[in-house]
Amino acid sequence: MCGIVAYVGPKQAYPILINGLKKLEYRGYDSAGIALLNSSLNVYKTKGKVSELENFVKDVDLRGTIGIAHTRWATHGEPNQANAHPHYSQSREIALIHNGIIENYGLLRKELETRGYTFQSTTDTEVLTNLIEDIKNNEHVSLFDAVRIALNQVIGAYAIVVISYDDPDTLIAARKGSPLVIGIGKDDYYVASDATPIIEYTKNVVYLDDEEVALIQRSSDLKIKTIRNQEKTPYVQQLEMNLTALEKGGYEHFMLKEIYEQPFSIKDSMRGRLHTELGTVSLGGIVDFEPKILAASRIIIVACGTSWHAGLVGEYLFEDLARIPVEVEYASEFRYRNPVINESDVVIAISQSGETADTLAAIELAKSKGATILGICNVVGSSIARATHGGSYTHAGPEIGVASTKAFTAQVTLLTLMALRMASLKGTLSRTRYMQILHALELIPEKVAQTLILSKKTVYEVAEKFKDVRNFLYLGRGYNFPVALEGALKLKEISYIHAEGYPAAEMKHGPIALIDEDMPVVFIATNKGTYDKVVSNIQEVKARKGQVIAIVTEGDTIVKGMADYIIEIPETEEMLVPLLATIPLQKLSYHIAVMRGCNVDQPRNLAKSVTVE
Repeated sequence: MCGIVAYVGPKQAYPILINGLKKLEYRGYDSAGIALLNSSLNVYKTKGKVSELENFVKDVDLRGTIGIAHTRWATHGEPNQANAHPHYSQSREIALIHNGIIENYGLLRKELETRGYTFQSTTDTEVLTNLIEDIKNNEHVSLFDAVRIALNQVIGAYAIVVISYDDPDTLIAARKGSPLVIGIGKDDYYVASDATPIIEYTKNVVYLDDEEVALIQRSSDLKIKTIRNQEKTPYVQQLEMNLTALEKGGYEHFMLKEIYEQPFSIKDSMRGRLHTELGTVSLGGIVDFEPKILAASRIIIVACGTSWHAGLVGEYLFEDLARIPVEVEYASEFRYRNPVINESDVVIAISQSGETADTLAAIELAKSKGATILGICNVVGSSIARATHGGSYTHAGPEIGVASTKAFTAQVTLLTLMALRMASLKGTLSRTRYMQILHALELIPEKVAQTLILSKKTVYEVAEKFKDVRNFLYLGRGYNFPVALEGALKLKEISYIHAEGYPAAEMKHGPIALIDEDMPVVFIATNKGTYDKVVSNIQEVKARKGQVIAIVTEGDTIVKGMADYIIEIPETEEMLVPLLATIPLQKLSYHIAVMRGCNVDQPRNLAKSVTVE
């Protein structure tokens, strides 16, 4: 959500900035803008897409070797040109871009108004811009110190980059609660909200930590201080992603590419961790915390959205395989309900981006209570990776589509490995059973590839049939209940069709009232666990003329004789079914969205990385 790009160096800034904004379009946004410093400080911004910004500035002087750019996802104030970033200060000598929310902006605005400031927007960001100018002018300090002092008065989250007419060789960057990375080139600097706009120019980066402010000057070394004026030594890291991972590779959409990457992303998430020849699972990031997990009174999983669904699968895995009690919490609720957290608890925080604001807040709460915090995320150097005591990366590779696909299956893969490792250490599975599951897990990438082939024709037919319906119902039991939730979420996210996921048995406790000949019902009805019960649920839907779409195990004959549409997946162990059953549901959502003319990779109102509460 929201994107930041900035540049200072010998090159022309505009091509770098506009290219960077295009790389960040996946994050979700509703307006875009740019500020360039040449003979004056010029801000150009507009509602809509980056392409509209390009058209807006096609006849203006875009020369300049220093600049900032932004894509905005509206929080304070509606999406329009006035509220778009960058924001000028009142004198128009300072411009600022901002991700996050300034919670006390109302009080700050009133104070500035008493000092004669007027505002052109309804944003919290313009307030911060004028606060910096006020401090710079009245306390007679440098731009760097004005930013640092101003941030001591701010309550909330921010990632900001500031540019000033009076400092034509300087960018000031700072963060708290929203990610910001600085790329170090040969004789230039790049700043962005994530590494995607930077990777084609340099792999040397510095990730700012909370309450750090960076002084970025042309032809000078990078300097970092905290907002309390404590000097910090920049820690330079190497980016691991490559540029081809950020391209569509011949696919029509990033989402489709990422669906088809899952055989590889799952395998990469197991690589070096699953050793079937030795009969072992090793997770280096949690090895020091294994005694804590084994002794834990319970595991608490905190996450949001798709990651929360992966956490639900994790609950089944840890309790089923390792016999460790698990609670799965929405991170957004966890921090506000005064939860009981003990030092004997282990908290697992799951996030694709590693920047989810609610999950970070849940981590800080749990840490304050003495719990051990482990993270599962996909982005090296992200805030969650730094805030947790330990954890593991999923190695899914960059996920550009807003609707998460390969990140979900990578998270479930990693949770499966963790649960198996704990089961091995606790001895809760016989050696024979343990090895059966290990071998089945090793075959999952191949079976995902098979699923992509098996589901291709039928999924497209189902999408054509139901693309214009207004409601969908998804039902599953046991391990497949979270799959039903995730399938419904995918359809909502990208096609804007209302969909709900339920435990199949709960259908009789309300949702059955919705069943008629116009209601498509998706059942995850694989031949494991409570298969016979799910068959009964299908009969109940058919008795009310509902239209049944069933995900079944290859070769199934019972459900095939009942359902209107059958989508087959290969046979596997019950606890591994989510890794296969979710694939056709992702494809169904994708095809329906395309047929409805929806923007698949950038669905309305959504953002890839939710960095505000």
